[in-house]
Parts: sequence; structure tokens; C-alpha cells
Amino acid sequence: MQDAGGAPLSDGAGTRPVRARRVALLVVVAAVVYALDVVSKLLVVRFLEHKPPTTVIPGVLVLNVIRNPGAAFSIGTGMTIIFTVIAAGVVIAILRTARQLRSLPWAITLGLLLGGAVGNLTDRIFRSPAPLQGHVVDFLQAFPVTGFPVFNLADSAIVCGGILAVFLAWRGYQIDGSRQTGETTDG
Repeated sequence: MQDAGGAPLSDGAGTRPVRARRVALLVVVAAVVYALDVVSKLLVVRFLEHKPPTTVIPGVLVLNVIRNPGAAFSIGTGMTIIFTVIAAGVVIAILRTARQLRSLPWAITLGLLLGGAVGNLTDRIFRSPAPLQGHVVDFLQAFPVTGFPVFNLADSAIVCGGILAVFLAWRGYQIDGSRQTGETTDG
């Protein structure tokens, strides 16, 4: 429960089960995103790499396997190690933030971000050309006629998580389950 200002009424032992359930949800969402990302990349590399792009839905979706040394949209292709460090930092920040987690929407949001970050971090650590400098496997190309960049499931989870985070922050939802209403009082 919350008081009129949006602050939780109780911050004692009663919130531990709520936090534990929210953290568990975050972990489940992250694990599902990670598993889907890893399995999809394994299948794509095994069956589609070094082959011409495969049209799934004409004009809408093409499977086009590339190895991306850069960040989203192939930005910063010479900075692979820096992106590896940034991704590791994001994972650590999410894990630290989880200590205050009592919000269901934020649990889902952070789970999407964590699963996506770990998915791409796995590529950076273990794929060629070298440890910590691996190229991320990208294979989804939406609306190819537009030249939209090729991406993967981890990228999709990160983008969806980012959009949700912006929406939740805009609406005043806090990680701890409280909500800021934007109302101010005189005094």
C-alpha cells in the first residue's frame, strides 16, 4: 500500500516476499530472453551462416546473418572491447538495482534488459575473433527495403526494455513499487 504521496506505507519485513517474487520474475524473464537469444543464434549460425539471405515474409522479414563488431546499428565497429565493458557494467547495474525491486512492471523491464545484455555479452566474450572482442550474431532484418539494420533477439529485448523503462519513468513508476504523481504541495 501507499500513502497519498506515493511512498510505500511499509518498508519492513512484509516487503521481502514482494521483493523476492519481483526478483524471481526478473530472473525468469532474463533467463527466457537469454535462452531464446542463444538458441536462435546457434541455429542461425549452424543452418544459415554463409548462405544467401532467406526471405520469411516478402518485404517484411529476411533472415540475413552478419557478424557485428559494433554496437546497435553497427556504430563503433572498432570499439568492441569498450562495448563489452559497457555491457558488463549494465548487467552489474541491473543486479544492484534488483535489491530495491518491488515493482512488477520494472521486474519485466529489467528482465528484458538483463537478458538482452547478457545475450550480446556472451557473444562478445566467446565468439570470434577473440575473447572479449567477439562479434555479435545478427540475423533479423525487418522491412529490408528501408535499409533498417540487421538485429537479433537480444537487441529486440533491449529495445523493448528501454521503451518500457522510458514509459514507466514518464508515468512516475518507481523501482520500489511507489509512484510519483508529479503533484507538488505548497510549503
